[in-house]
Amino acid sequence: MRLIDTHCHLNFHSYNDDRDTVIARAAAAGVTRIINPGIDVLTSQEAVGLTLQYTGVYAAVGVHPNSSAEFNCNTLSAIESLAGQAKVVAIGEIGLDYYWDKSPKDKQKAAFESQLDLAARLELPVIIHNREASSDVMDILENWARTLPPALRERPGVLHSFSAPKDIAERALAINFYLGFTGPITYKNADDLRRIAASMPLDRVVVETDGPFLTPIPLPRKNRNEPSNISLIVERLAGLKQMRDEDTGNATTENAIRLFRLRE
Repeated sequence: MRLIDTHCHLNFHSYNDDRDTVIARAAAAGVTRIINPGIDVLTSQEAVGLTLQYTGVYAAVGVHPNSSAEFNCNTLSAIESLAGQAKVVAIGEIGLDYYWDKSPKDKQKAAFESQLDLAARLELPVIIHNREASSDVMDILENWARTLPPALRERPGVLHSFSAPKDIAERALAINFYLGFTGPITYKNADDLRRIAASMPLDRVVVETDGPFLTPIPLPRKNRNEPSNISLIVERLAGLKQMRDEDTGNATTENAIRLFRLRE
């Protein structure tokens, strides 16, 4: 079974002491590729740097809503420059976050829309962060999707670590977005999320660790998460779909390849 972790912050400091081992452990667990998204210009640069060091690592570049307070035209130019690197496969992690009070909503929206415009121009899919901002996120994405170039209409992006109500999932599917599921589908209090995951068409689902966060059970939640744990998410998803683990894993892998146009 080939697996792809479509969202892991490998450049974060919690991997500094054993990054080589983490990536080797992922490969031993069948994880052939990992996508590392940036959250600002510096981490986007770091993500691109890791693509040069590791064959199976790809990058997304972008400014997270919680990093958007100082976003300006120079920031956008820096992200555009990074997006031209060979193994950059998406613009992200971008979106809106109304849970943390780290950037005014108008600044978040301006940064979000600017980066969506960049993604459309470069014909790159987007990796969307949404925390307690579902209505605004979907209003913006639905408007953006209306004018996408043909190359992006069937693969505009993914709602990362999906945790919103089912109607948001349905709105996302209606504009051809993928849904990314992470460790929370394994958590005890996540019955609603599991029902949503079970009801989604498998050809629009990808799996993510969001490492070093959101460690899936049965591992202790306090443990650092890493790409080798992606199989636990696949197993839970397979159970929800009443499918074999291998078939579910292969399907999500093919989805990731299609969404991000990944090369071997």
